[in-house]
Amino acid sequence: MKDPKIIYTDEESSVSEEITQKPRSKTFPKIAFIACTLLVGALGGVAGTIVATHNSAVRSALGFSTSQSNEPQSAGKTEKIVVEESSSVIDVAKKVSPAVVSISTKSSAVDFFGQTVTQEGGGSGFIITSDGLIVTNKHVVSDKNATYTVFTYDWKSYPAEVLARDSVSDFAVVKIKASGLHVVELGDSDQLQVGQRVVAIGNALGQFQNTVTSGVISAKERQIDAGSAAGGGSEHLEGLLQTDAAINEGNSGGPLINLKGEVVGINTAVAAKGQAEGIGFALPMNSIKNSIAQVTKSGKIVRAYLGVRYIALTKEIADQNDYGVSTGAVLVGNPQNPAVVKGSPAAKAGLKADDVITKINGEQVTEQKSLTRILNQYNVGDVIEIVIVREKKEMTVSVTLEELK
Repeated sequence: MKDPKIIYTDEESSVSEEITQKPRSKTFPKIAFIACTLLVGALGGVAGTIVATHNSAVRSALGFSTSQSNEPQSAGKTEKIVVEESSSVIDVAKKVSPAVVSISTKSSAVDFFGQTVTQEGGGSGFIITSDGLIVTNKHVVSDKNATYTVFTYDWKSYPAEVLARDSVSDFAVVKIKASGLHVVELGDSDQLQVGQRVVAIGNALGQFQNTVTSGVISAKERQIDAGSAAGGGSEHLEGLLQTDAAINEGNSGGPLINLKGEVVGINTAVAAKGQAEGIGFALPMNSIKNSIAQVTKSGKIVRAYLGVRYIALTKEIADQNDYGVSTGAVLVGNPQNPAVVKGSPAAKAGLKADDVITKINGEQVTEQKSLTRILNQYNVGDVIEIVIVREKKEMTVSVTLEELK
């Protein structure tokens, strides 16, 4: 089955559906008649009771409750829940929208006729410090030769500098010169539950600033390969949140928010139009909090480095090879790109090609939780315990992580 195309949301097809009308069932009039007969019979049996029970004294004598019917209470309760939920979305929009920004990009390119043309694009972001640090997606600000402009909630514009681009995740930090800005509150994405209500805010279609949509968390721990709608390279992303909140072109980099008004994700990608509706993806906030702290402190993102090349050990690969385990990361390479990089922390710890890394500090390496994703939790200088399987024998080695250059 062909995989659905997943595209970044700073980048359309219609689906027609033939609906065949089924002939009405010949048994329908009979069913309707039976239903009406039962209803009329019931009405005859209870008519006197209805009249009698409107009198509170008679109701008491008959043993009926004098309280109101349950049906209006149920309807009232449902209405209250709907009103409260709508009110929550309104409150979230009021709280967070002032800290959501639009990011405009301009760059020059040479067209087919050799003429220089200006290319424009747009995305979203959100402010994390009152002096102008803004979180967005890396693909929104990936062009190092482009100029970027940030538009705040009150339509003030600021020239923007890309302060840091993450080497392993679709995350970047932009800086503007400002003060007294509204900021977002970061939430705990690990606490999200499937079915939980969330709100997305962003620069829809690159022109409708601070568009608010809502939906639920449809799933967690999703893996996708995302790329531009125009084609070209793609990027593998994992551990993502899936949501049915409408995420449109231009929403990339905008916040996904819980009903407390806390940002729990970065809206990143969506299934290509015509393939599916209501399938969007966001980077979970907890996956980049460490990087945000690094940028806030030092102005750059520093990633811890192990120095291996690997493939995820799937059931199919395990069945074809006799590794002795069925999950983990198999170290593989070739003469040009060795499995263990020379001089790396992995090399210093004695790791070799065909070793299977099964655990990092007791955490299991799986297809859903990859080696890279686990390592991203650690900092330069951390000492980690790695469990490997070599020739069906398990062993543990200590590795001191270094900075990825």
